Amino acid sequence: MSKFLVTGGAGFIGSNYLHYVVNKYPDDEFVCLDALTYAGNYNNIKMLEGKENYKFVKMDIRDKDAIYDLFRKERFDVVINFAAESHVDNSIKNPNVFAETNILGTMNLLNAFKMLRDEEGKEITRYHQVSTDEVYGDLPLDRPDLLFTEQTPIHTSSPYSSSKASADLFVMAYARTFKLPVTISRCSNNYGPYQFPEKLIPVVISKALKNESIPVYGKGENVRDWIHVHDHNVGVDMIVRNGKDGEIYNLGGHSERTNLEVVKTILDQMGKSHDLITYVTDRPGHDLRYAIDSSKTEKELGWDRTYKFEDGIKETVEWYLSNKEWIDNILSGEYKNAYKG
Repeated sequence: MSKFLVTGGAGFIGSNYLHYVVNKYPDDEFVCLDALTYAGNYNNIKMLEGKENYKFVKMDIRDKDAIYDLFRKERFDVVINFAAESHVDNSIKNPNVFAETNILGTMNLLNAFKMLRDEEGKEITRYHQVSTDEVYGDLPLDRPDLLFTEQTPIHTSSPYSSSKASADLFVMAYARTFKLPVTISRCSNNYGPYQFPEKLIPVVISKALKNESIPVYGKGENVRDWIHVHDHNVGVDMIVRNGKDGEIYNLGGHSERTNLEVVKTILDQMGKSHDLITYVTDRPGHDLRYAIDSSKTEKELGWDRTYKFEDGIKETVEWYLSNKEWIDNILSGEYKNAYKG
């Protein structure tokens, strides 16, 4: 039996991960840590209440003293860090918050894990950093043959990707300098249930429901590789349990689409007119194309995707249409009242 700390567990990807592992591994313990900031929604994980192998702790990874106290109390075997500020637009408006959470917060977790080993004599198993393909920068639209590999140099474009790349570098430095057992995963754009309605797919769905105009940056030609959140989390689980110390693993969806194609696919599924699309001024430093080569993860760990984009996006739209109350609670701010602790 191992005890896992899952930070950012009330967010989009983290909550989906917890739903997957809490039920799959009843003999392991899972502690969900989340600060419940604007993108952390306790409703995402509320149904896990009462599970014998699960509990929730409200805490901010920026709070060094609280993090140290928690590590001493719980003595974790494994740490999986999903916690992050992740919206590129927000990072352009307020980069400092991204540095504080994504870099300093990560360092607090690394230092606490190191303390647990050095001062408490704890035998630790794994620190895993959930990162992003955005640390690689972008690829040209006219070179579909080019893909990001784990050897692609870091070449960031936004304060968000810079903060995530910095965190990755600290993780690898702690592996080499302090011999911490670490791994990093870098994924492409996630989609699926429980995604906060600031990202492309839930924005399109929520606005289309109200027949509101849907903003598309530039001409909508920017290309993203889409991976279903379940496939991503299966990959994370495999890396955490079977990955090699000090290694980076890419997790991609093999589903490249322009932003405009994604928007039109959703509108068609919802029976809405393309006239809702409104083209707006492009984002500063907007990356052109993301495309991930996941062959290392596939060959070494046996990971693969179960969702084709066409099936996954259909299921995702249906989930949001069946959970309109979830969207309304977020847009109204009611989700902030979900946690009663």
